[in-house]
Amino acid sequence: MKAGIHPEYSEVVFQDVTTDFQFLTRSTLASGKKKEMIKWEDGNEYPLVKVDISSASHPFYTGKHKIMDTAGRVDRFRKRYAK
Repeated sequence: MKAGIHPEYSEVVFQDVTTDFQFLTRSTLASGKKKEMIKWEDGNEYPLVKVDISSASHPFYTGKHKIMDTAGRVDRFRKRYAK
């Protein structure tokens, strides 16, 4: 690997702003121009990256997504064009 061309890979805390869910992971993302820091459970401070949606708030992962009635649509199509 060439030196100096790869982004820094370090530990970062991601926070879902809608549910206040937080998780610590490694990423190349930084917290932006003004570095926000957060004290984690282990006592260390890590950069904070705020996200709008995560697995804690996304409808697919929380089970609150709506299932479309495709069977009704198929039946209506068949009735309409069954001549």
